[in-house]
Amino acid sequence: MFEALDARIDMSIIEDIKKLESAEDSIYGTSYRGAAILKDGTEIPCLIFKSKEKIVDLAKRRIKEELSGDGCLGGDDPYGQIVAVFATGGNKVNGYDISKVTPSKYAIPDSLRSRILGETFMGWTGWVFEMNDGKLFQFGSSFSFDYFDMPDGYGFEDVKEVHNHSYLNDDGELCKLRQGAFPPDEYKRDNVFREKVSFECAIDGI
Repeated sequence: MFEALDARIDMSIIEDIKKLESAEDSIYGTSYRGAAILKDGTEIPCLIFKSKEKIVDLAKRRIKEELSGDGCLGGDDPYGQIVAVFATGGNKVNGYDISKVTPSKYAIPDSLRSRILGETFMGWTGWVFEMNDGKLFQFGSSFSFDYFDMPDGYGFEDVKEVHNHSYLNDDGELCKLRQGAFPPDEYKRDNVFREKVSFECAIDGI
């Protein structure tokens, strides 16, 4: 049943996915970040396309490790934990539901993403983008660096400098954050541009 559904994916969709900017990952292989329109007209602005083969291979390897005692999860049901992650975790989109693939205006280019370095605090990275016109905007993320909201009137192509582990104080001045330390009281995470919620699509042939 599932193979029959996957077979209905138009090959032009695969080709359009491959035109998106790619990123390499040691676990999931090559992935592509873009956007999609589903067959019912629903727009998915942040969609990561990953290799179905790589995901299946990873799941089988993790299950084998746990069943052989070489895993790291522990607990009463490590096998169940792995199945739960791969079968029910994450935001998923079916490839056969996609009618069109496009670039996403929210997908941060890899050349810019690679300039965001390290973790600022436990589970949080904060930085400031300086634009070509000199304006400063503070950003932050707890775990995801694929898609971001941008200030009105600006795109990623407008970013001139990345100030890592930085924020803007109440006067709008650029200030440093000490890695591993507690954030200053005036640093409000609610006042930063954050990562956007994204979805994943596992596709054969990429």
